[in-house]
Amino acid sequence: MIEKNVNNLKELHWACRRGMLELDVLLGNFLKEAYPDLSLTDKASFVELLTHPDPVLFAWLLGQIQPDDQALAHIVTLIRHHAQSRI
Repeated sequence: MIEKNVNNLKELHWACRRGMLELDVLLGNFLKEAYPDLSLTDKASFVELLTHPDPVLFAWLLGQIQPDDQALAHIVTLIRHHAQSRI
């Protein structure tokens, strides 16, 4: 289980390591490049996001489905925008 400490970057780095390379890249780049500048609320949402299974994360991040929770939907949008900005 992910520790709820939003400042434990080492633990978050390992939590971003998933079973799918695409998720590793999306989440890892976001953690490294965008996460430090997030609000505490958004950081907590990112930590919560990492508790979900890979197929759900993949569907959310590819825009196939949207999380019901507004905070999760917001962090998914931030991650998707970050990924698009890197292209």
